[in-house]
Amino acid sequence: MPKPIVVVGSVNLDLVCTAERIPVPGETVAGSNFQMFQGGKGANQAVAVARLGYRVSMVAKVGDDEFGSRLRNGLRAAGVNVRAVATAKGTASGVALISLDRKGQNSITVVPGANGRLLPRDLEKALSPLRSAGMILAQLEIPMETVEYLCAAAHRIQVPLMLDPAPARQIPRKMLRQVTYLTPNESETCTLCDIHGRDLNLNSVAEFAQTLQSQGAANVIIKMGSNGTYVAGANEPGKMVPAFKVKVVDSTAAGDAFNGGLAVALMQGKTLEEAVRFGAAVGALSVTRMGAQPAMPTARAVTSFLRRQKNG
Repeated sequence: MPKPIVVVGSVNLDLVCTAERIPVPGETVAGSNFQMFQGGKGANQAVAVARLGYRVSMVAKVGDDEFGSRLRNGLRAAGVNVRAVATAKGTASGVALISLDRKGQNSITVVPGANGRLLPRDLEKALSPLRSAGMILAQLEIPMETVEYLCAAAHRIQVPLMLDPAPARQIPRKMLRQVTYLTPNESETCTLCDIHGRDLNLNSVAEFAQTLQSQGAANVIIKMGSNGTYVAGANEPGKMVPAFKVKVVDSTAAGDAFNGGLAVALMQGKTLEEAVRFGAAVGALSVTRMGAQPAMPTARAVTSFLRRQKNG
């Protein structure tokens, strides 16, 4: 039986407001719709994996409020193993306040809550599922000390680790050397490279990817939205993988959908380029529906989508 994927990261409740446009500071605009969805980058990636029919476990913390049980039950209902989702007593669950405009672009404010209480000692208790994993997925919506501990542990037990460096921040080189797959978007790439006054574009992306590899990341996958994805493998030349054209409804969890699809494809034995194309398809389908986790597509939907693309 294939080894499961283990996701270590955040679990949030997303409070989503839709309006004609996102307000600027000090401005009030009239919204057209309000909904609540289960979210958090870690949970989104776990649900993306589960929806694709692959075994996945989550290591996380929720609060002891009414949101906490809702979040845990939602993960379980999606097919995610939640044995390592603990409760932080006396702490509220994480929430994200999301504003969407009519084009599906977003502005997000995250309140970590219980996610900020996921500490290295919690990972020590979860070493058994981590050791049995085929791949570990992580993000930066939990304390940095926890992510650093996780990277070191994954390196020590020789389990590939995929890091989504979001929200954007600089990462120590020692930590980057323990990352198998680094998957930043454009703004995160600029932050990681600490390059000011230059734009990341199709002409400069190869140089940025090489910089990240020189800092230690084995494989660098830069997500560039509608421009596609730049793939720089450890043992192969870099190249662009084109994006799929779809009608965007809500782009909130596109990157999480991509990472979930990328991880599943790699675990199924696809090449890195094939896996990136599969992840791009998962991400493309996710933006055509509202919400983070509700928008994650099934394996059948992705296969059908890729077949239609191939047939023009």
